[in-house]
Amino acid sequence: MELLNYLHTGFSVALQPINLFYCFVGVFIGTLVGVLPGIGPVGAMSLLLPITFKSTPESAIIMLAGIYYGTMYGGSTTSILVNIPGEAASVVTCLDGYQMARQGRAGPALGIAAFGSFIAGTFAIVGLMLMAPPLSKFALRFGPPEYFSLMFLGMTILIYLAHGSMLKALLMATIGIVLGLVGLDSINARPRLTFGRMELMDGIGLAPIVMGLFGVSEVLLNIEKEIQIKTFDTKIKGLLPTAKDWQESKWALVRGSLLGFFLGILPGGGGVIASFITYAVEKKVSKHPERFGKGAIEGVAAPEAANNAAAGGAFIPLMTLGIPTNAVIALLLGAFMIHSVQPGPLLMKQNPGLFWGVVTSMYIGNIMLLVLNLPLIGIWVQVLKVPYKILFPLILLLCLIGVYSISNTVFDIYIMVVFGVVGYLMKKFEYEGAPLVLAYILGPLFENNLRKSLIMSQGSSSIFFLRPISAIFLILAFVILISPLIPGIGKKRDVVAALTEEND
Repeated sequence: MELLNYLHTGFSVALQPINLFYCFVGVFIGTLVGVLPGIGPVGAMSLLLPITFKSTPESAIIMLAGIYYGTMYGGSTTSILVNIPGEAASVVTCLDGYQMARQGRAGPALGIAAFGSFIAGTFAIVGLMLMAPPLSKFALRFGPPEYFSLMFLGMTILIYLAHGSMLKALLMATIGIVLGLVGLDSINARPRLTFGRMELMDGIGLAPIVMGLFGVSEVLLNIEKEIQIKTFDTKIKGLLPTAKDWQESKWALVRGSLLGFFLGILPGGGGVIASFITYAVEKKVSKHPERFGKGAIEGVAAPEAANNAAAGGAFIPLMTLGIPTNAVIALLLGAFMIHSVQPGPLLMKQNPGLFWGVVTSMYIGNIMLLVLNLPLIGIWVQVLKVPYKILFPLILLLCLIGVYSISNTVFDIYIMVVFGVVGYLMKKFEYEGAPLVLAYILGPLFENNLRKSLIMSQGSSSIFFLRPISAIFLILAFVILISPLIPGIGKKRDVVAALTEEND
């Protein structure tokens, strides 16, 4: 009965006309971003973050969340029709999706991808509704020491699961923490690292950093490449999968939804690893593994279900613990903070309308995506033909307008350009931006909980080890940090890194 009351609260928020509009805009842009290779959800959310500042927290989070799970839908279109993943999590879909298109079965491939995404997305939302309340109640037992240790563990896991060198990821996280300390000290109000600039008294803005690192740098990087997209010339017909298609795909959808959801909850998991693992599992359990890579419909259904379920699962640690599991969720955490909302165990109690409004909007958004994707496939194919020499200047223009509109200062544009160049160099030398952004967002909270804990213990660091939950988190973090020194574990990490690097 209590859950029904929560759902009533959520739908009363999500069904407001303005929130329905933001939800539609989010999923529509998300699908478009998923179709266009090279942009990705982080870049799109970075570009659109400034326009949410004047809206309500509910509308802002609903739209940004819609962009995230919307890209998972759109990525399958280019994977199947063009053999180019529009989104990293759709890399595996290319293997069988494009082969189905070559065999004249592009329609069923696109159909099972859309329906599979809807089923998995719905499953993830139900899982979020059932798991979030008890997890939030457990997290209410956390104090400053537990939050410090949990944030330390979260950053450690993300650094460990970085695509490339763990040392490079650790360096990026350190830089992110330093950037987060710029501005007035939250405890004694003294300026730090401002170099006498009044513009830095409030710290460096999130939007200029992420728009530079992920928006401007992506344009600079793609200018070097000669991108040619040739769509496969086939008639798209029969979008509804046949009874045989459903029979072959049903267990793949179930396994993809389950694996994707639980892998999405884990820090560093996400849609990319979920889709790879699910595809490998399907090939392993299949009675005809030789069909995979040659147009097996299960090879489309499983990874598409996995990456959409992972997107939903990633919201659980964010909503209940305030911990982001990947760069996209880190941006959502930043959006929460911009609107003076602290996600975590008190979110459901202090802002039930926001929490349940976002959750129910995800279900509405999934319905919108199902209705949008099937009829608009022809339009998405035409969008793919837009020359990149037109698209990239428009992206830069949006970056400039967006970052200037936040505070109407040219200084933010300078910051964005600097981080754009820095982001470009980072990508060239294989340094990742995700650990930097995550550490930048978590850094102030990390520092505050550390200092509050030391004040509570009168300067004794033993408080972190005398409290059981905090001690467990720190021990896990320590084990993860030394694990690369263990040959077997280090080798497994390299395999995971190699898999995720294939999508770049």
